[in-house]
Amino acid sequence: MLAAASNASRFPWRIRAATVALMLLPALLWAQAPIEIKPLPETKHATVTQLGAADLSASDVQTWLDGEMGGVMQKGAVTGAVVVVVKDGEIVLSKGYGYADAEAKKPVAPATTLFRVASISKLFTWTAVMQLVEKHKLDLDADINRYLDFIVPPRDGKPVTLRDLMTHTAGFEDVEKNRYALSPAGLMPYDAWVKSWVPERIYPAGTVPAYSSYGAALAGYIVQRVSGQPFNDYMARHILEPLEMKHASFRQPLPSTLQADVMPFYGKPGTPPHAFELRTAVPAGALSSSGEDMARFMVAHLQYGRSGNAQLLEQATVKQMQDYQRAIIPGLPGMALGFVRMDWNGQPILGHGGDIDGFHSLLALFPDHHTGIFIATGGGNASPLLRTIVTGFADRYFPPLPQLKPATLATDKAHSAQLVGRYMPSVTSRSNVLALRDALATSSISMAADGSLVTPMFGAAHWREIKPYVWLDDATGRQLGAVVHDGKVSMLSTDALAPVRVYLPATGWTPAQIGTFVLALLVVFALIALSWPIVALLQRRPASPALVDAEARWYRLSRLTAVLFLMFAGGWCLMLPRLGMPELDTRLRLLHLIGILAVLGSVAVAVETWRAWRSGSWWRRLSGSILLLACLLAIAFIACWHLLSPGLHY
Repeated sequence: MLAAASNASRFPWRIRAATVALMLLPALLWAQAPIEIKPLPETKHATVTQLGAADLSASDVQTWLDGEMGGVMQKGAVTGAVVVVVKDGEIVLSKGYGYADAEAKKPVAPATTLFRVASISKLFTWTAVMQLVEKHKLDLDADINRYLDFIVPPRDGKPVTLRDLMTHTAGFEDVEKNRYALSPAGLMPYDAWVKSWVPERIYPAGTVPAYSSYGAALAGYIVQRVSGQPFNDYMARHILEPLEMKHASFRQPLPSTLQADVMPFYGKPGTPPHAFELRTAVPAGALSSSGEDMARFMVAHLQYGRSGNAQLLEQATVKQMQDYQRAIIPGLPGMALGFVRMDWNGQPILGHGGDIDGFHSLLALFPDHHTGIFIATGGGNASPLLRTIVTGFADRYFPPLPQLKPATLATDKAHSAQLVGRYMPSVTSRSNVLALRDALATSSISMAADGSLVTPMFGAAHWREIKPYVWLDDATGRQLGAVVHDGKVSMLSTDALAPVRVYLPATGWTPAQIGTFVLALLVVFALIALSWPIVALLQRRPASPALVDAEARWYRLSRLTAVLFLMFAGGWCLMLPRLGMPELDTRLRLLHLIGILAVLGSVAVAVETWRAWRSGSWWRRLSGSILLLACLLAIAFIACWHLLSPGLHY
């Protein structure tokens, strides 16, 4: 040790300094060199192949889809279709089927052919709402009147919130009037439409799922007011443009650059296409988009809000939309924030369907697998078939683990018997004439001889109870659930409908009773009206005493009243199925005029009946009394079903 120290002391300090400098030279040179940062490759989601799952590759998906879509095209009489599948932020498959223009034999191009996606538009509106929630400009649980320039009245002291709108539980009755137009000149601005009439709230907020396009349009109007931008401009600047959705638009008519790419409205096979249909509730159903543009939107919601270079939403916001669930019927899926839960095989599926005359579409996201599928068809009616494609896709690529068949509960027959009765859908109206239309469309649940439930509104099924008040149809995998208190059903639905529509026990007269009542009145009016000319002919005979002028005037007015009631009833028979079609106001006003004259004519019937009982024949007394009773019953029926509502709101 001392020797080493002695040797070290022999070296001059300059030599020691030079040695240290040489040792530090590489570090100094490295520090002065340009810094090159090599980012780590992005980590992809871990791929987990489930037991029995097929390989989710382009080749396998195409082979499977070609077979499935062949059946859809044939069974649904579809002219053209597109299917896009995405996974881990990339398009796995994008394929068109059939023709975008049948006459020109122009094939569907997934990147450019535009389809009307109808109610899938709502997902874009809800995304816009959540963008403004992120900026603290909107509160999901605040009274929406805070953001409006008109008032939506509370019900039972509870206001409507954006969360209620996004889950279709605001309680609004259905709205049909001015939903679409035949020409741009006849298209009512959507912001004027939502303010023209606030539909009645027939359910307390948050309690009954009742699908509402009015509610979605109202949310779009809130986006417009809070952002300070017209709705179409906001959607273009904050959603479509950031996602580079160049073949998508909410505008009606479409921009000139897109009009050549939109698929025509094909009706029945062999008929010429219709003109571009104009939707009034723009935020609820006006979007047109190509398949590949919809893929970008799906990717954004599957990849934590990001698609390409666009961060559409924050990751926490996407999670909030997907994880929230307002399920009203235990055991059945409910609504996420804006997304319909379409759960299958025990895994969450989020999506939305869209149906408009000539177009049907379905978007489904599998968030646990970062996978999505979008299907759109034009022409025919493929709507009932699209859900089968999604469940088949889930069965093939994300099958469930083998499970034991659930046993049938011992309470099956007893609980099924509690469901027997008459029901009407929650999507209905009560304050306007649509109430009569809906009352005539109620459905009944009965029990077959073997004790199984017969549910015509849900199609053919053999339900068996597998959980308390949850039934399964083994053939299709569908489930039916009910909410029962003290042995009485308050609502029921199926897993496919429960997020947006339930069935409630129907009260009042059955459709058969309503029909019998109306028929009886019409028979009375018809017999009295027909007797008028017969009696007139008989009175021309010399032996028959003719009525004096005053008596004749009241008699004729009373018989004319019977004719007016017949005309009023006939007019409603023609108009009731057409409610919702554009440009009906003039015809409805004319029908109202006939009804008002009939009601006023009932005064003449009363006067004629009074005169007949003073000095008339037995026929005048009998016919007058029967006619007066029929008029009073008809007036009560008109008032009950709002057949002369002055506002023409429905």
